[in-house]
Amino acid sequence: MREAEVRAVLVDPANGAPVILLQDRHSSKVLPIWIGQPEAISIAAALEKKQFPRPMSHDLMKALLEAAGAKLEKVIISDLKENTFYATIYLRTADGKVKEIDARPSDSVALALRTSAPIYISEEVFDQSAIELPSNEEAAARPLGDEQREFEEFVDKELDLAEFKRYLD
Repeated sequence: MREAEVRAVLVDPANGAPVILLQDRHSSKVLPIWIGQPEAISIAAALEKKQFPRPMSHDLMKALLEAAGAKLEKVIISDLKENTFYATIYLRTADGKVKEIDARPSDSVALALRTSAPIYISEEVFDQSAIELPSNEEAAARPLGDEQREFEEFVDKELDLAEFKRYLD
């Protein structure tokens, strides 16, 4: 099992889809996972510690866990089947039992960021799908694609629902 952290939320220049990069804490390799737009925005908001007047879905999930007396222990990116990543959420209930819940990696990561729960990647998934992160010099030499630049500008702005709607249109 490898402990990971969110290295970046990017846009794939080939297809415009959001990608999160999970980096192993002890290597320069990252696991790229393509995710949906709303989840990318939720993860980016958590990384930036953005607060909204109304709770986003993952904020609501966190509030429900707290209200039920449950605690997110950890999330594991546990499997890869037919080009789809799977995750497992480990939840400690109010009575102390640990429940394993099947989840999408994007939701797992968004919730882990909000609850400060550790993120892990199984050895098998990491060995199968992790890639070497380019050096800073190589990355700086490549120009950002239009989609990447637009997404980064969006994340850097004050996120609000009107801006979110404009971005999706």
